Formats: sequence, C-alpha cells, structure tokens
Amino acid sequence: MTTTPQAQEAEGNSTTEENLVQVNNLKVYFDVTGGVFRHKIADIKAVDDITFGIKRGETLGLVGESGSGKTTVGKGILQLIRPTAGEVLFEGVDLTKVKRRALHSYRQRMQVIFQDPYSSLNPRMTAGNIVGEPLVVHKLSGSKGEYRDRVVQLFETVGLNARTVNNYPHEFSGGQRQRIGVARALAMQPDFIVADEPVSALDVSVQAQILNLLEDLQTQFNLTYLVVAHDLSVVRHISDRVAVMYLGKMVELAPSDELYGNPLHPYTKALMSAVPVPDPVIERTRERQVLVGDIPSPINPPSGCVFHTRCPIAIDECSGDVPEFREVVPGHFVACIRV
Repeated sequence: MTTTPQAQEAEGNSTTEENLVQVNNLKVYFDVTGGVFRHKIADIKAVDDITFGIKRGETLGLVGESGSGKTTVGKGILQLIRPTAGEVLFEGVDLTKVKRRALHSYRQRMQVIFQDPYSSLNPRMTAGNIVGEPLVVHKLSGSKGEYRDRVVQLFETVGLNARTVNNYPHEFSGGQRQRIGVARALAMQPDFIVADEPVSALDVSVQAQILNLLEDLQTQFNLTYLVVAHDLSVVRHISDRVAVMYLGKMVELAPSDELYGNPLHPYTKALMSAVPVPDPVIERTRERQVLVGDIPSPINPPSGCVFHTRCPIAIDECSGDVPEFREVVPGHFVACIRV
C-alpha cells in the first residue's frame, strides 16, 4: 500500500523509521448480517481510515466517547482483530501481512493491559501462575527454579509482596489485581504495551498509584505505550501526545500540553469543557460546550465530517467532503475545515 500524504503528515514530524509503531490508513469494519441465511447487509465502521505513529519510549493517549473505536484500534495493532484494510508497521514490518502462526514472535514484544482487573484474571489460577503463564506459553523458563525466580521478580517489580504468589485473584484488592495484570504484561519483556482503560475500574485513590507505576516502568524498561481512556485527566497525566477519536475517525492529534492548552477541534473543546476544574471560581465562570443529540450509528455514519450533526459551528460545507487531517501548527493535527 502506498502511504498517502495524510499518513506522512500524521506521523507527528517524524519519519516512519523513527516510530516503533506506525499505523497507516487503518480500517476495521465488522459485518452486520440479517435474514434467514445471515447475509451481509451492512458494515459497522468501527475504525475508518486513521493514521498515526508512536515513537519508541513515547506514550500516546487515545481518547473519545464510548463507541468511538479506541479499543478496536488497540486490538487492530496487536492483531487480536485483523484489520479490514491499512498497514500496522512494527519496526517496519507490516503485521497485517504476517500469517497468524508467524505472529508468535511479535506477540512476545507486544502486550496488553486489560481494562477490568476482575474479569481479566482467571479465578482458578494463582496469581503466580497468572503472571508466569506467558513464560510457559512461550517456553522461556528453563527450569522450575528459574520460573519461580522470574515470577517473584515480576511481583516485586510491580510492588506486590512475593509471599502472595500462591494467593488467588479474589484475595487481592482491585489495585493489586491490576498490578498482577501489569506484571503479566511485563513477563515477556515487551517493547510495546497497549493499556486499555487501565485505571477506569479502580478507585480514584488507587488510579494515581497505577499511573505512577506505569510511568516508572516506562523509564526503567524503555517501554512504549498506547493508553486508551475516556478520562482526559488520566491521559493528560501520563501521555506525551494525545489523539482524539470520534465515530471511528481521528479528529485531532497534538502534544499533551498543546492539546490541553489549545484544543482546536470543536469535539475536543466539548470534551475539555466536561472535565471539572478544582478551582470553584473558574468552574463557575468558564464556558461550557454541551453537545446536542447522540453519537450517530457507525453502520450509517454522517457524510462529510462525521461530527457535523452535533457540531456547534458546522456549516453546509461540513456535510460534503471528508475534512483533511492536516497540520495547523507544528505537531498539531486537526480534521476540521473551520479551524
């Protein structure tokens, strides 16, 4: 596939070679079937032609409403879902063209931290076996002693007591369970981790601990993260750059401070205005942007700009051509003709 100018621009002022992960024109569609013979009647456009790159050691935050396609992007990169079209380059290798059996070696270097620490851990396995399972699957432990030492090391790395390796998941708190999930992801010594809503199921008091742990591990092991979240304050805390998605499209991409200090897309502005401000004076006086209506169906998305049906500044032209994802200031990309 030939990389489009849009793909080249959205790499964020870096060449493809500088990015550990490069996504070009990614599309993930799901069939909608109906009738007695279950014929295909439509496509759900979960991810529709998005492009971005992630540099080694960088954290890219991916935000948007539920149903915007954030998690599907992460699964598409990891090849847990095979993309309908586009490229997913990992160190220059297009994973969409790699056969499933050959993906085994790449899965050692790409791991995932799941959203729910309660349902993502097998209740019938001990915490130690959960953390050590990747070592068994990929045959990376030479002996029982080596296996045990590695599991204990992983427990200590994520701040868990090594004496709890034989405990079961129900004996841990929510934050401790998520630490088990982090340890399991680290077992393979990966280069790239997709963290899918890593703190959304946790108490606020525990969220900061997990985020700080992820940052410490990134520094220690030079990890690269894609952090999927709907909480903009979480993304701001941990991300170097932030991408905003709406209805399968990427509408804005910028460095974290730039995006929060100068949001350009009306959808991003609406998301920002929904984040509470600790200062009561500022909270009472600041302008709020409330979106009207519901997010359209991905089966039949609006023509032109997918956001124009809810956009407060939309004009007739917004329902025509799809807006170009363009760089308006260095490193700051937006898809809106009104910017």
